[in-house]
Amino acid sequence: MAWAALIFALSSIPSLGTGLGTWDTLLRKVAHVTEYAVLGLLLARALPELPAVAWSLGVAYAVTDEIHQTFVEGRHGAPLDVAIDAAGVLVGVLALVATRRRFAA
Repeated sequence: MAWAALIFALSSIPSLGTGLGTWDTLLRKVAHVTEYAVLGLLLARALPELPAVAWSLGVAYAVTDEIHQTFVEGRHGAPLDVAIDAAGVLVGVLALVATRRRFAA
C-alpha cells in the first residue's frame, strides 16, 4: 500500500520535466518501468500462488494512475504509459517467481 501511495504522490506532481529533451523522456520511461517493477514484485510477494492476479492488479493500478494524471495540471494520462507500466509489473512479478523457483530447487 505504501508503494502505491508513493506512485500516487509522484503522479500528483504537476510537472516533472527536466528540460533534457529526449533524455527526459527516456529517464521518465525508465522510472515508470522501475516503479512498477517494484510494485509487481511486492504484489507477487503478497500473492505468491497467484502471479497472474498480481500482474493484473498492478496493471489495473497503472490504469487508475493514468486516469488520475488526467486531473493533474500539466500532466496527462497515456495508454503507452500503461503499457510501459504493465511491462514493469511483469518484470517485477517474473523476478520474484524466478527467484523463488531457483531457491526451491
